[in-house]
Amino acid sequence: MASPKTSRKRPRSYDPEKLRIAVITQFAAVRKAVEGLTPEQLAAPTRLGDWTVRELAAHFTMAVGMLPRGLAKPAPPAADLALMDYPSLTAPAAPAVAVGVQELAAGAPLSELYAEVTEGLDRYLPAGVDGGRPLVHRVGTMTLTDVLVTRAVELAVHTDDLNDALPDLALPVERQLLAAATRFLADALAAKAPGASTEVRIPPFAVVQCVEGPRHTRGTPPNVVETDPLTWIRLATGRTGWRLAVDDALVSASGERADLAALLPIMA
Repeated sequence: MASPKTSRKRPRSYDPEKLRIAVITQFAAVRKAVEGLTPEQLAAPTRLGDWTVRELAAHFTMAVGMLPRGLAKPAPPAADLALMDYPSLTAPAAPAVAVGVQELAAGAPLSELYAEVTEGLDRYLPAGVDGGRPLVHRVGTMTLTDVLVTRAVELAVHTDDLNDALPDLALPVERQLLAAATRFLADALAAKAPGASTEVRIPPFAVVQCVEGPRHTRGTPPNVVETDPLTWIRLATGRTGWRLAVDDALVSASGERADLAALLPIMA
């Protein structure tokens, strides 16, 4: 994997085995947390519109359950969707996801949903999985590695949503999963606003250059944005706003091209 000090020139590569372990580990941690929630906690509101914690908990099983469901079927001939095409397709798919989550949460008990997905992961996502295997996603056919990257984003974002709804939970995000989500969303910004006038730093995981304008060649770039991984993920997915993050000193931005407000969020 490229060093986080290197700006993106080629599509980033991901290790499917590390992603597999990270997704399974995070899902297991979420399952343990959800199974310990009280009815009052499950009924608590979230920052996701009218979703309660119960709907959010059900969504985890939908987001991760697509892996064993897809892998249980014969592989399609080829992948037709590139990873960097994914962010623009999430918003159009959101209404169908919302309907599915409501139905899921109103159906089987959460314990059954989590047990079913866990069993499927054990059976269909073993060690040594072929990352190049095509897999049908809601928005197109992608390689398994690319789908695992999207699942890393889902798990990182929604674990943070769960912590926001229930602050005492303080459920950590697995490091490899957080790294993959951060890097993907940083690369998505660079793809959305190609250029080299602004450097976006998200230590310790990513550095990308973006935004059209004069290219710097030596020394400190004239336009620099820096933030931490969780703040970046919140910005990139619309959980927090640019101005609020800057005012709260969660983002430092210097230079006339360092205002990213018009480019955010990157995906729904």
